[in-house]
Amino acid sequence: MTTDTAQTAAFAPAALQHLISNGDGPRLLDVRTPGEFQTSHIPGAYNVPLDTLREHRSELRRHLDEDVVLICRSGARASQAEQALAEAGLPNLRVLDGGMMAWEASGAPVNRGAQRWELERQVRLIAGSIVLVSGVVGFFVPGVHLVGTAIGAGLTFAALSNTCAMGMMLSKLPYNRGPRTDIRTVVASLRDRS
Repeated sequence: MTTDTAQTAAFAPAALQHLISNGDGPRLLDVRTPGEFQTSHIPGAYNVPLDTLREHRSELRRHLDEDVVLICRSGARASQAEQALAEAGLPNLRVLDGGMMAWEASGAPVNRGAQRWELERQVRLIAGSIVLVSGVVGFFVPGVHLVGTAIGAGLTFAALSNTCAMGMMLSKLPYNRGPRTDIRTVVASLRDRS
């Protein structure tokens, strides 16, 4: 199976903002966790977390017959969502270039809710704490420093594969989940959009 990374089309925040302000905006699917979505999202975006999107991509495909822009924090999860939807046969997919970080940096409008730490920041805290503690304890207990080495290897793999097992685990915590995304509600919203 080949991947179509050459076909990935990025959408600059300014271009998307222009389309939205003219009323010609595409469907906006935000693939972050519900907790991240609640913290900040583009007005009019639908929250379909990456795991939910992968699980229900065929069902979503039936209700996405126009241009779709996929959004996440920086673009990595949106690219994964783009690949999943493209494999399901959905054309006209784009990824918001730079994700919500670039959107917010451009000064574009954002709906804000309760503030939370982003997953990336949580991963840095957990990984750094484990490495720090295992390094200190390693002075007294031989072999404990290998825990820090394992975390370093995991972070290296995460960077090379553009995935993050620790981030995926942290996204399951109640703090990050927010309200559960009901696919029926999302599909109904997609159908009802005029």
